[in-house]
Amino acid sequence: MALGEQIEAWTRRLNDTIVDSPRRVIIAFLVLTLVFTGGIGLVSTDTEATDSFTDGLEEQQALDAVNQEFEDPFQPDSESTQIIHSGGNVLTKEALLRDLRILEEVESRDDLRVASASGPATVVAQQVDPAATTAAEQRRAIESTSATRVRQVVRNLAENSGFTGTLATDFNPTSASASASITVVTHDVPAGFSSGDLQDIQTTIRSIAADQPGDITAFGSGVTNAETANVIGDSLTIVMPVVVLLLLLFLVVAYRDPIDLSLGLLSLLMTVIWTFGFLGFSGIPFNQQMITVPVLLLAVGVDFGIHIINRYREEAVAGYNATEAMREANNQLMIAFVIVTVTTVFGFGANVISDLTPIRNVGIASGIGIIFTFLIFGLFLPAAKLEVDKLRDDYNVPEFNSAPISSEDSTLGKILSFPAQASQYAPIAFVFVLLVTGGMAAAYGSGVDTSFETEDFLPPEEQPDYITALPEPFAPSEYTVTETLNLLEDRFSTNQDQSVKLYVQGNFEEGHALEALADPNDDAVGALAVDGGGAARPTSIVTVIQSHAEQDPAFARLVARNDLNDNGIPDRNLDRIYDELFASSSGDRAEQYLTPDRRNAQVQYAIDSSASQGEAAVDTRAFAEEFRYETTATGQIVVFDAVTDIIFNSSIQGLIIAIGLTGLFLIIAYAVLEGKPLLGIVNLFPILIAIAFLLGTMRYLGISLNALTGTILSISIGLGIAYSVHATHRFIDEYNAGAGAYESMIITLSGTGGALLGSMLTTSLGTGALALAITPVLGDFGLLMAISVVYSFVFTIVALPPAVLLWERYQGVWTGIDLAVTG
Repeated sequence: MALGEQIEAWTRRLNDTIVDSPRRVIIAFLVLTLVFTGGIGLVSTDTEATDSFTDGLEEQQALDAVNQEFEDPFQPDSESTQIIHSGGNVLTKEALLRDLRILEEVESRDDLRVASASGPATVVAQQVDPAATTAAEQRRAIESTSATRVRQVVRNLAENSGFTGTLATDFNPTSASASASITVVTHDVPAGFSSGDLQDIQTTIRSIAADQPGDITAFGSGVTNAETANVIGDSLTIVMPVVVLLLLLFLVVAYRDPIDLSLGLLSLLMTVIWTFGFLGFSGIPFNQQMITVPVLLLAVGVDFGIHIINRYREEAVAGYNATEAMREANNQLMIAFVIVTVTTVFGFGANVISDLTPIRNVGIASGIGIIFTFLIFGLFLPAAKLEVDKLRDDYNVPEFNSAPISSEDSTLGKILSFPAQASQYAPIAFVFVLLVTGGMAAAYGSGVDTSFETEDFLPPEEQPDYITALPEPFAPSEYTVTETLNLLEDRFSTNQDQSVKLYVQGNFEEGHALEALADPNDDAVGALAVDGGGAARPTSIVTVIQSHAEQDPAFARLVARNDLNDNGIPDRNLDRIYDELFASSSGDRAEQYLTPDRRNAQVQYAIDSSASQGEAAVDTRAFAEEFRYETTATGQIVVFDAVTDIIFNSSIQGLIIAIGLTGLFLIIAYAVLEGKPLLGIVNLFPILIAIAFLLGTMRYLGISLNALTGTILSISIGLGIAYSVHATHRFIDEYNAGAGAYESMIITLSGTGGALLGSMLTTSLGTGALALAITPVLGDFGLLMAISVVYSFVFTIVALPPAVLLWERYQGVWTGIDLAVTG
């Protein structure tokens, strides 16, 4: 027996089991549903928006080393909280007292684990009373001091970098004013301290800060994680009801029978339960990207459900009884379902090749979910439909509307079959036009941007009115992180988005060490050449030495005695110079740029504000190669650019793998099952045109490939190929029954085309509902997914008929090639 005949025999036996023993199938699936329900409680939530993308990157490892080895009071870490105060002037007596009242309450609570606190209020208070070491003592010191004295102290601290570094860049020492300040609270945490514990601490401090007058908030990784968790919950709360409502609306139209509708909804619910249960048992965390998975599975499930019910009704209308109608429908659809499932798994699962864990997890979860969808809708739904129809007959429950969605004589059927009627006169011209326009769209779309930004995962500073106007329980939480990040970017020079870093490893007690750090700076290019003449603007241990020499004459003489070429950079006795520097008032500043063992240094560079992230990262990596010591380019810009490169590579590689595996599988499948392997290429043609137009649309709309939309190309292959597969499979059934290619295509589009239209409407609107999500990354993905589905349907209707007609026209040539391939 030929392989194709063996496959058909196997599917018939499987179909016979479904049709002849529906109760056993139903019981087995309900038991499995109970098992997977147990896994839902094990699902964990990943609230770290960007960290999971950067784990393992060389640039991130260098940045971690910088953060661990150098003291930077403005770099929030897992053991510190920033209290950010903004307003007209945060250096008035009353403003400083507000900061100290917050610190006093925070220090009074043991559960907040305060080890120390440093900010403008604490520095001013200790200038007033050096013995004031606690927040309560510092508050009393400020209260007992006049506003005039406070202003004088602020002016005296104008040259203190530890003080001015906590203030906005608009600090004016003459008027003793600044529009924002940062107070850093360091926490003494025990072993086993978790990110959840930090989240509790920081959100509590934020609540305490909110009770004070003025614009004061707490910020840190715990606050960011808390809001990210709220984003996931709020997005699900807003999106899923809309998705379900839209699906319900179109399922009512498609099924037009409450019992069939209930079966479809039950199958969708089981699909979601199985998938979430799998996530729990497998340990894959649920994050923002995962919100797309249930939406995609619901879309595919609706597609399967509409096809099985619609084809069953077509056979029932033709005169078959219920059992034989389902047997006939399933015999025709089972192979198509298998092909759709495999190709969809290829499309969704292609993302597992990504080097980024969150994208890889989306690929795994969606690929497994599609297999679950096939099992539930391909096996359980037909069995349940049969069993319910038997009960309906036993209890004389009437059928409400059992007509198929469209037929050859219906108006809708005629509209859907119009492209086939038009293309019959000039199929070559149709295919040529599609190839040319698709090529132009792909060429235009090849210029689509790629990006990776923290803001993609966070709500915009101002939510749209339709979001803020939602009533409970749909009303979103209050979000502050984006506003805080924008404030830090606008008012503080320590913002990482404006600078890059070099992590330099070597022996910095060698005589040439400091010269090695300074030599490349005069020949900087690109984004690092921010001063006239192509010079870089570095901040390093060299600049700290020079700055302290300007303030301390004795230290200046020490530097001069050891500066052999009179350029302000010492060339010998560096160990003594470091000892003097670290023991001075600039010691804290020095520790930010050189480790105590003098083996590692960091150099921070300002970058040209007009340079893009990619330009800055490329220039920084090239600049790092100019240093004598082992040097690694890092900083948030460089790390995010590395992620951006991986996203782009993953997108292209995923697309190529999805197209390659899908095309190969379709060729083999049609060769084995029908002896017509080149129908696999015909089948793939519409979706390739759809992807080309999707790329062009992305560029036109200004939507970049990012942490989530980077998966859209391969997912579009997986989701969109279903339309072409269903149409091609129906065409083959009609063609093998003796009809010509044109007649078979008319029957296909007027019959199966109705199911495709219903599936397109539910899928596009269902996935498009993601545009209502809280974060931009989900909104863009939902919009693109909806556009992708529409394109897949349109080009199945428009591009498949002329391709099929050409296939038949050159049947003699194709037959020879087909025989050569199958042989």
